[in-house]
Amino acid sequence: GNPEGDATLECTLTGPQVVAEHSCLVAITGADLDPRVNGQAAPMWTGIFLGQGDRLTFGGRRAGGRAYIAIAGGIEADRWLGSASTNLMAARGGLHGRNLKAGDQISTAREATRPAVSGHHLIERLRPQYFDHTLHAIAGPHVKRLDAQGRGLLFGATFKVSREADRMGYRLDGPRLATSGEELLSFGLTAGAVQVPHGGQPILLMADHQTAGGYPVVATVVSASMPIAAQLVPGDELDFKEVTLERCCLLYTSDAADRRG
Repeated sequence: GNPEGDATLECTLTGPQVVAEHSCLVAITGADLDPRVNGQAAPMWTGIFLGQGDRLTFGGRRAGGRAYIAIAGGIEADRWLGSASTNLMAARGGLHGRNLKAGDQISTAREATRPAVSGHHLIERLRPQYFDHTLHAIAGPHVKRLDAQGRGLLFGATFKVSREADRMGYRLDGPRLATSGEELLSFGLTAGAVQVPHGGQPILLMADHQTAGGYPVVATVVSASMPIAAQLVPGDELDFKEVTLERCCLLYTSDAADRRG
């Protein structure tokens, strides 16, 4: 396969129509957006051979929110701060720092280092299930700013991703969480942090989150649950399940072992 840091195409809610100008091997992972090759259903998590002129399309969302298209040999992309990801706010990375548009041509970064073999796939038990929206989380550094009722709501109530959701973070609809204490000085943040701003609507920080902030962080979603969080879209419901640090480490090592195969 490709090196871990290679770029892929991210498709949110709906997929593009892509025509292969040269034969290539692709694989589609993440959300099930009903991929099709020349109108015929195509398998996910599997190497798919596209001949010259073949057309890859998507029928519509069936599970998850974001699909990824990988191409053997990687995708030629601008790199910024060591990443080929597109940062729209900074207009850096990816293809000229912007979303793809009709007519764009995508080139492979290099020849595939190993022969491309169609049909290789990720075994079923390792494929993530996007129907379960339970996110494991550890208590955050400011969880004591919640009273007993607030902590019970945080780890017992159901929240819904609001329309204010993007790659920076999701504002969550649901019970309002009241925090106490003086205002905080700004401190470093991480993906998965659950902030509680004034008004009590929690915010789950995602991949493009700001580097620092001053709202209380009452929980942090563990890294093993972040791929599930990344598949949520406005209207999806979720709940936080509190786990210990020891359980968090176990989930991480188990997830890492699965990824190594």
